[in-house]
Amino acid sequence: MKRTCPVTLDRAGTDIHAENARLRSQGPVARVELPGGVPGWTVIGHDLARKVLSDPRFTKDPRNWPAYVNGEIPPDWPMITWVVMDNMTTHDGPDHARLRRLISRAFTPRRVAATRPLIERITTGLLDDLAAVPPGEVVDLKARFAYPLPASVVCDLFGVPPESRAEALRGGEVNTTTAITPEEAAANVEQWQRALGELVEAKRREPGDDLTSVLVDAAEDGTRLTDEELVGTLFLMLGAGSETVMNLLCHAVVDLLSHPEQLDLVLTGKVDWEQVVEESLRGQSPIAHLPFRFTTEDVEVGGVTIPRGDPVLVGFAGIGRDPALHGEEAALFDITRADKTHLSFGHGAHFCLGAPLARLEAAIALPALFDRFPGIRLAAGRDRLAPQPTFIMNGPAAVPVTLGGHGTA
Repeated sequence: MKRTCPVTLDRAGTDIHAENARLRSQGPVARVELPGGVPGWTVIGHDLARKVLSDPRFTKDPRNWPAYVNGEIPPDWPMITWVVMDNMTTHDGPDHARLRRLISRAFTPRRVAATRPLIERITTGLLDDLAAVPPGEVVDLKARFAYPLPASVVCDLFGVPPESRAEALRGGEVNTTTAITPEEAAANVEQWQRALGELVEAKRREPGDDLTSVLVDAAEDGTRLTDEELVGTLFLMLGAGSETVMNLLCHAVVDLLSHPEQLDLVLTGKVDWEQVVEESLRGQSPIAHLPFRFTTEDVEVGGVTIPRGDPVLVGFAGIGRDPALHGEEAALFDITRADKTHLSFGHGAHFCLGAPLARLEAAIALPALFDRFPGIRLAAGRDRLAPQPTFIMNGPAAVPVTLGGHGTA
């Protein structure tokens, strides 16, 4: 069995891709150390990840993690939310299938297609606000566009009142920040469970034409989602529906502005926007290392043996840049690349239900942004953009730009 020293994952996310190169030197699966000295593994090889993501020996159920079951993982562990939330991401088999069937009713092709006018309206409103920025003034595109767009879309879909949105979204924002203290981690679990529990109760009292009301009313064989499942599902949907799309938009904009020749290809119609979205998803997966899976037995994989019950992350940011699949130029942004294969929405039973919605949001938002502001430029080189303080997500902390002249309204 191959033995290597574990890589302590950088809680500040200083350089996700450099860290992945170090991990890859161990092979397609690498030993890591999580916050608090907790041992684990991450899978960063594409072919191996496809196998792991469909292998039932890698379960999502934290009851298969002896360290957690035995009380060795404290309730204020910085990553505890990824263990205690009760939703599709912590279930397998029949329980997962039941939850997924109920929740998938909120993401049918018809429902997703029907969101186009909502996405277009929110996009136009945000671009109108940006148009009021004085010429030459530096503006953070992440804060003013890439974040509020998907956050507004997902909150509108789930019927979160405007006055409650900051509280409803805050838990997911904190949850992805691996640099938080134990005190912040414990407080965050309490905060999101309370805020989303209040949303569930409000929809029970006064149902609306929204997806939270759909979930509250959803039943299978007479069985409804429990309060814990409802709250956990809302936590998942609101967090994933805002944070991941935000990073997708940020990376696509930064990559295009850093490669003007490729931006010209898409603006002149030589390459379509779908290719931009897929290349961004491949080379800059919005998620860096997704927690958790747990081995139900000793599993020999990728030249190592992962002991029974060890936590395993899936390193999507490394998977998309796997040179074994995409060659020595895997790290380069190239919208003309013939093979843009990626796993950024997952694979197998846990494939992301929101993938069609995320793609639709990006396909609407990106061309609208560049049409409205053809003179948009980065206000700082991409090498000067600070990262999010996390090894879970992959995105910049801010995207400072100048907007230049305005195009069509």
